Amino acid sequence: MKLTLEGIQNRKEWEEKGYSLPQYDIAEMRKATKENPFWIHFGAGNLFRAFHANVVQNMLNNKDLDRGLVVAEGFDYEIIEKMYAPHDNLGIVATLKADGTIDKTVVASVAESLPLDSNNESAYARLKEIFTNKSLQMATFTITEKGYSLVNGKGEQLPDITGDFVDGPEKPASYMGKVTSLLYARFKAGELPIAMVSTDNCSHNGDKLYAAILAFAKAWAENGKAEKEFVEYIDSNKVSFTWSMIDKITPRPDASVEKNLLNDGVEELDPVITSKNTYVAPFVNAEETEYLVIEDNFPNGRLDLTKGGLMFTDRDTVDKVEKMKVCTCLNPLHTCLAIFGCVLGYNKISDEMKDEELVKLVETVGYKEGLPVVVNPDILDPKEFIDTVLKVRVPNPFMPDTPQRIATDTSQKLAIRFGETIKAYASADNRNVADLKLIPLVFAGWLRYLMAVDDAGNAFELSPDPLLDTVCPYIEGFKLGETKDATEIEATLKPVLENDKIFGVNLYEVDMAEKVCGYFNEMLAGVGSVRSTLKKYL
Repeated sequence: MKLTLEGIQNRKEWEEKGYSLPQYDIAEMRKATKENPFWIHFGAGNLFRAFHANVVQNMLNNKDLDRGLVVAEGFDYEIIEKMYAPHDNLGIVATLKADGTIDKTVVASVAESLPLDSNNESAYARLKEIFTNKSLQMATFTITEKGYSLVNGKGEQLPDITGDFVDGPEKPASYMGKVTSLLYARFKAGELPIAMVSTDNCSHNGDKLYAAILAFAKAWAENGKAEKEFVEYIDSNKVSFTWSMIDKITPRPDASVEKNLLNDGVEELDPVITSKNTYVAPFVNAEETEYLVIEDNFPNGRLDLTKGGLMFTDRDTVDKVEKMKVCTCLNPLHTCLAIFGCVLGYNKISDEMKDEELVKLVETVGYKEGLPVVVNPDILDPKEFIDTVLKVRVPNPFMPDTPQRIATDTSQKLAIRFGETIKAYASADNRNVADLKLIPLVFAGWLRYLMAVDDAGNAFELSPDPLLDTVCPYIEGFKLGETKDATEIEATLKPVLENDKIFGVNLYEVDMAEKVCGYFNEMLAGVGSVRSTLKKYL
């Protein structure tokens, strides 16, 4: 059983092993897509394969679409070369359900896969063909928040951006430079309308995409490499930069899923680690639950993608949904489990949901402390969203997600995941920040996590985080088994506690610093003190 167009011709063999195969003529779909592309996606990774491509697959199966989509990869070209091309753009989506079953689907909706490489003349020419086709309605993105940045973590302009700004749209090197050059080609083809749709998991994602592209357009216009009308085109109602909220957990391909597929007889499943350390496999494993809410602003029209489960609404509602998820109903709960999971020695998020104290922690942070200040977006019910997170999604024992993965970049997450709730309490006449008991406990848990010693006294490796070099020196003087005077703790940690970039607020200004330091001190008492502190307050 080979994952190729020829290999899936033996449908009976695949279907007897429980695989859902495409129910449409792949050759006809690819021909129609090439002639009249309507959707191009940038970012050929797991989220795209498990979500966007699968949505189109389902709609093709149901005859709601007759065309597929095109994917372009601009960060790691080896994904196209070593994974898409050998498998004829086919992939397997393994949906890991909470009841232990796996839905296995061969997805064939990707009509073309191309490197976004301005040095690859044929691929780049084809991308320009697609972008100058009147039929193209939207370009979507999953390139991570960093993909839109024109500066590094120190606020310095990235080196390869400089040349792109100067040289113009002909042969840019950076990701956003290349995307802007394709949009420039669409402008030159008659100022054709299009929706630019970031579906990355970050706040106001469309604004980040807009800011990056506008920066290039303005620079090229100023140095005479593009017409000033190009800037006007970017700023006109012919090009939209919509906001969206996306939610679907797609951990990296797991060995247990690979073994399951191998036992079925699927060949050549070996994952590839590219020279850029991207880990890709012919399959992607993902949870069943998924949400994609998009601002309904499509200048060139759009097909009825609601039949694929996508939700379209106004910008204000997208903002409410995003805040509901990121500030209360999912992301803060993930961070709670990430921090304490690492300190308590867990390696699977689902295992943490068998832990009485950790279950009480996320239920209290979600339902009791966060939910009362959530603005209901109506399109999704906040309580039902949390219910699904805590009763279906996170406890799923077949999802190979880890606290160590989720603990990555925690210093960049605390402000939005907890700071907004603190601000809401501080600004409400009928609420008091002092009523927040467990959010400061999570902050204290993060400080204890930074010691890189678990609750059993064993050293562990901290997950990557850009502020480790900044914050860890303040933690170095604390040792397990050595509690300190409260005044001494506050004096040592004050530069961290008053940093509103980390917590979203100055913890002194909201009278939370003393509580955080008290919790932290209790967690220093010795082996098992994190557990005993959780028991005490839960």
